[in-house]
Amino acid sequence: MNNVTSLPVVIGLGELLWDCFGDERRPGGAPANVAFQANQLACQGIVVSRVGQDPLGTELLDFLKQQNLATKYVQIDTTFPTGTVTVEFSDANDPQYTIHERVAWDHLEFNQPLAELMNQAKAVCFGTLAQREKTSRESIYQCLAATNADCLVVYDINLRQEYFDRSWIERSLSLAKIVKLNLDEVEVLAGLLEISVGDTGWFIEHIQKEYTVDAVCITRGAEGCLIYADDQQYDIPGTPVEVVDAVGAGDSFTAALISRRLLGWSWDKAALFANRVGGLVASHAGAMPVLRAEFERLGEEIQTR
Repeated sequence: MNNVTSLPVVIGLGELLWDCFGDERRPGGAPANVAFQANQLACQGIVVSRVGQDPLGTELLDFLKQQNLATKYVQIDTTFPTGTVTVEFSDANDPQYTIHERVAWDHLEFNQPLAELMNQAKAVCFGTLAQREKTSRESIYQCLAATNADCLVVYDINLRQEYFDRSWIERSLSLAKIVKLNLDEVEVLAGLLEISVGDTGWFIEHIQKEYTVDAVCITRGAEGCLIYADDQQYDIPGTPVEVVDAVGAGDSFTAALISRRLLGWSWDKAALFANRVGGLVASHAGAMPVLRAEFERLGEEIQTR
């Protein structure tokens, strides 16, 4: 891999697209958001995705370059266009997404450069949405198979519209070391996997044992998060913020959790930091606000507690 730094490599594997808000658009895609934020959190964030050979694709690549993210692993598709998502807000805390089909990131191809990159990754974050087409789904599995045994594989379940299937989710759970989901996704997943969700602890215990998952994180928005790891439960309260929009807040949480676990932080401190990072992003417009200095100050504050 070219331009390797001493920073841990954190890969966002899956969709890279434009979030479209009326007459405005902003770069997005959950795995791309994770890579972007990891790049602000003392890691080398790398986006692995695919865009169209079109102006929207060129603009996304230019944006990544401006933010000092590598574009080598963003493939160019000559057939399908760059992905877009229409975002609507009836509630700033609950954006609604229309994810358009037949786009470039549905056709990610596994190749030798990706195999070499994956072999050097310290962490990889992937989700469910980019598995909606067989081509990208199988490429994601091949990428994960190319990682080292010590790579922190994080599955952000991130269910969108009807783009999920029990078989994809079960395979993804079995490949992950950390699983992240929100309260709504707990309900959907419990129904899909035919698990009782009356007792959240029992639900989590089943996930961890059935799929050999090391840790499960449930995000609760303003209420903070629950972490189940090392046979313990960590209940981390949220910090109130004035939400501008919640797009990408969960992805920044994931990036922050990954970055601090790679630094060896305890689960409770890593989760507290991740909550605060998610809140900071939610208090700014778009999924990729530039907040490197704020994150650094926050990390120093929490580390010294």
